[in-house]
Amino acid sequence: MNYSELKDRSSLLQSLTGFNTTEFEALLPSFAAAWDTFVEDTFEHKKRKRARGAGRIGELSVLEDKLLFILVYFRQYPTQEVQGYLFGLRQTQANQWVHRLTGVLNQALGDELQLPERRPAKLSEVLSNCPELVILIDGTERPINRPKDKDEQKTYYSGKKKGHTVKNNVITNRDGKVLYLSDTYEGKKHDKKIADEEDYRFPPDSQLLQDTGFQGYKPDGVLILQPKKKPRGGELTADEKVINRAVKRAQIVAVKHRNRVAHFVDDVMETACGLHNFRLVHRR
Repeated sequence: MNYSELKDRSSLLQSLTGFNTTEFEALLPSFAAAWDTFVEDTFEHKKRKRARGAGRIGELSVLEDKLLFILVYFRQYPTQEVQGYLFGLRQTQANQWVHRLTGVLNQALGDELQLPERRPAKLSEVLSNCPELVILIDGTERPINRPKDKDEQKTYYSGKKKGHTVKNNVITNRDGKVLYLSDTYEGKKHDKKIADEEDYRFPPDSQLLQDTGFQGYKPDGVLILQPKKKPRGGELTADEKVINRAVKRAQIVAVKHRNRVAHFVDDVMETACGLHNFRLVHRR
């Protein structure tokens, strides 16, 4: 699979990556700059014997194919063996490229100012630019593989989902742009408890739309708008659908997370939010 064969098939490219050709090429300059920074920080050193680019040509030698590789991984979330097969790599090589390029993609989205804020102390400042100060908050839960440690099994077991999960609080504007993403917590932790511990501060006169997972959560100076609890099997509200669309487009955060590398489950959530924000801005 390579970009040269897909760039003139925008609908297929979008099905594979979530990005059409215009969006893909809009992200490419920032991705290129982030890749150059990564190479300089990682591989350049005084004792280098060969010039950069010398030696055997790798399977992902073209920058566009590097971006295609990581966007396909986030959108489709195949096993690394399948991901490697699609791009002519062994599973071990695919694993290396996944972790290498996830950081590069995250940096590129940061340079584009599309990553959500992660610092609670900065939240009020970020939210002050929301139109009419209408803000949505919700908890989003993602399944993970069952931890091997028995204590961790209890910590990450979610009675609500009947499985092992991790959880984040997400704050968006009414258009669905992810403005804030909490740290990643164990699945049994309550949405409101996360909000209380992170001590969110909102601009005065904000309108905060929240679901019953935040029952009793009433920050000072904020008008709380909370729908009645929906019946079992009932439909999501329009506002809940906004947040679900914002964070669950990428299969990597919609299906069971298989990677056990420390912090990667948090990294991919932040990057997935940045990808959503980038698309949202460019499609306007």
